[in-house]
Amino acid sequence: MNKRNFIIFSIAFLILFLDQLTKFLVKQNLQLNQSIPIIKNILHFTYITNTGSAFGLFKGFNLIFVLFSIIVILVIFYFLKKIKNDERLLQFSVGLLLGGTTGNLIDRIFYGAVIDFIDFRIWHVFNIADSTVTISVISLIILLWNK
Repeated sequence: MNKRNFIIFSIAFLILFLDQLTKFLVKQNLQLNQSIPIIKNILHFTYITNTGSAFGLFKGFNLIFVLFSIIVILVIFYFLKKIKNDERLLQFSVGLLLGGTTGNLIDRIFYGAVIDFIDFRIWHVFNIADSTVTISVISLIILLWNK
């Protein structure tokens, strides 16, 4: 494996590991819809599931999001060879996208919905995979726009 792919897959694996570990801990320690304050009225861990997309949109379309996630992962693998060795930020962003997409795909396949738990009370409840997908998409838009 070359250095470029090692960086991408290492980041993806780290994100996937952290995402699945935190979701496992939430499932083991909270009941569905239970919320515990970490910083009262600011940050809570609230265990919910989501069959839709970001922000709870398109609920009930889990199968479509499974297929979409698989397509995203296949597109990433197709374009891996086009990423240059010196494009570190692009490698990082693709690693975030691959890890986050895979994390939520695992939830959709094994649980029928994505497990969300990070609750800032002013935003929709989300998870680590959601965060990395959002960061990577914004980063990729900026990087590819500037190419």
